[in-house]
Amino acid sequence: MTTTLQIYDRPMCCSTGICGPSVDPVLPRFAADLDVLRKAGVIVDRYNLAQQPQAFVENAEIQTLMASAGVDVLPVTVVNGRVVSRGLYPSLELLQQWTGVAGNTVPAAVASPAKSLLSLPVMDQGCCSESSGCC
Repeated sequence: MTTTLQIYDRPMCCSTGICGPSVDPVLPRFAADLDVLRKAGVIVDRYNLAQQPQAFVENAEIQTLMASAGVDVLPVTVVNGRVVSRGLYPSLELLQQWTGVAGNTVPAAVASPAKSLLSLPVMDQGCCSESSGCC
């Protein structure tokens, strides 16, 4: 059986989080972690409240969580239809446990996030555009 991972993100201009002058280092790390899982065969779907609000409307459990806690409940991580985390971006180790991906599949760029952050394009103003390469 193929594992499905869904992330319901806070409203952002792009999911990598590398738009604008102040980069939250958690977001590029998390994007790299998700890439590790994709390469291991996990189906990863990521929904951004600002760009894909319909995905939030269509999921009754996400609606219930947001009705009780608002956007502070985001991000919500769902594995095979079951909420496993809310309010934070989980570590690669937790994601691997939840998805059954072996722990030794971490490429060097992810093992050393400082190096991988240096190679990511960062916009100095505004939101990412399709031509910027950061989204």
